[in-house]
Amino acid sequence: MILEMKVPSPGESITEVEIAQWLVSDGDYVEKDQAIAEVDSDKATLELPAEVSGTITLKAEEGDAVSVGAVVCLIDTDGESTATPSAAKTETPKTEVVPNPGPAVSTPTTYASGTPSPAAKKILDEKGIAPQSVSGSGRDGRITKEDAVKAVPAMGTAPAHAQRGETRKKMSMLRRKVAERLVSVKNETAMLTTFNEVDMSAIFDLRKTHKEAFAVKHDVGLGFMSFFTKAVVRALQLFPDVNSMIDGDQQVKYDFCDISVAVSGPKGLMVPVVRGAEKLSFRAIEAEIKRLAIRARDGQITVDEMTGGTFTISNGGVFGSMLSTPILNPPQSGILGMHNIIERPIAVDGQVVIRPMMYLAFSYDHRIIDGRESVGFLVAIKEGLEDPIQHLMDGNAKKALEL
Repeated sequence: MILEMKVPSPGESITEVEIAQWLVSDGDYVEKDQAIAEVDSDKATLELPAEVSGTITLKAEEGDAVSVGAVVCLIDTDGESTATPSAAKTETPKTEVVPNPGPAVSTPTTYASGTPSPAAKKILDEKGIAPQSVSGSGRDGRITKEDAVKAVPAMGTAPAHAQRGETRKKMSMLRRKVAERLVSVKNETAMLTTFNEVDMSAIFDLRKTHKEAFAVKHDVGLGFMSFFTKAVVRALQLFPDVNSMIDGDQQVKYDFCDISVAVSGPKGLMVPVVRGAEKLSFRAIEAEIKRLAIRARDGQITVDEMTGGTFTISNGGVFGSMLSTPILNPPQSGILGMHNIIERPIAVDGQVVIRPMMYLAFSYDHRIIDGRESVGFLVAIKEGLEDPIQHLMDGNAKKALEL
């Protein structure tokens, strides 16, 4: 029996996905629930598992945009497993008639690496561009029509001794959506950024004193993100306009704090949400951030885990950033940028001392957040970080850390 595998809906309002990468080859034997492809939506990259065991026939190529519900492959359940299931078979794929066929898709033609398709060759010939100078983005490196359209003649003649080249790669659907959202934020909001700096000495002392006991008891490290999340939650409760969004001609305020935390994943920046952060302890925040970061790193993060945040924290300091102006994560009205911590001389009580200092950047939508509120919000975060025992731990560090 031959089963049609169709693109499942990865989330509400998503009607199209892109085949980012096939994890198997045409003719492979696959096991049920084996990941056979990675698909990009405009919100996340998800794995596509095989619905049954059998021999697979691919019906779409990497880079193809396919509608939700479209057939992307066939699985012949009568196929037999081989000793090397990952190796592609060489026989011609079966051409049995399939009941209720989906949209017709031609069987892929195999080209040698760097070989243009007929349509691509015609375009390259018209442009006077040699195929060997174009990097193909199709299967096995073949040059597609799109590659040929984007190809441009060399700008002048390179020196005889120079070895120069360029690589072209189609942006993933997720990356294209991120680009669109960032441009729309700049065009559709009145975004401003205010800055401050914070002395991290108190947090350094707390972590030095308690991090080993905290890790042993809770099986998770005591990092900076729990302190920043706690400080943000306190500031949001003091300045509720920051914890709000614009919906048409209305301002929507929230009495909960769902904090989006920017983490780096294999497909770029992801912003999973720590929900109900106002109710979480230091231990619970660290554990949840660790869980979400691992899921993002492993490409398992879901659309639901990245939607619905009310405020975002972005830590560019882990990459060495000294100062930045973070861009809003729509439809949120505020984002806090953390940066690297550097020992610098500062004046304290008339004396020059060396302290671990960090710059903070708060970008906000000036349409609903006034300058007074934005500055007060950032100062409240600074207060929480410079005196965490008083403002974030109710005067008892061990109790707050559950030690």
